[in-house]
Amino acid sequence: TFENEDFFLQRNKSISQHKSLKVQNFPYKKMQGDLVNPTFENERSSHKLKRLVQTPNSYFMDVKCSSCNQISTIFSHAQSVIVCEGCNQVLSRPTGGKVKLSVGTSYRVKA
Repeated sequence: TFENEDFFLQRNKSISQHKSLKVQNFPYKKMQGDLVNPTFENERSSHKLKRLVQTPNSYFMDVKCSSCNQISTIFSHAQSVIVCEGCNQVLSRPTGGKVKLSVGTSYRVKA
């Protein structure tokens, strides 16, 4: 076993001296942020599946009509036009992502 250890030591020494296998000394940079404790802004801007705790970007919200003051619950990423049930006024229009609320309507995110 002693001879085998000698052989492996010599082999490793010759490999480390080979030109093409030399390790380059790259300058190491300090990390930009803490991966375990990310900031709120960093978590919010990252993709929903790449966050520390996976959370969706969508939510339900209560929208208050500007003319009749009736409250309707709508989805933040709705794909159709939402109309008030009381006065048939358009509350929101789809944009491909989040809905665009009509002028004068107010909303509250449901928790």
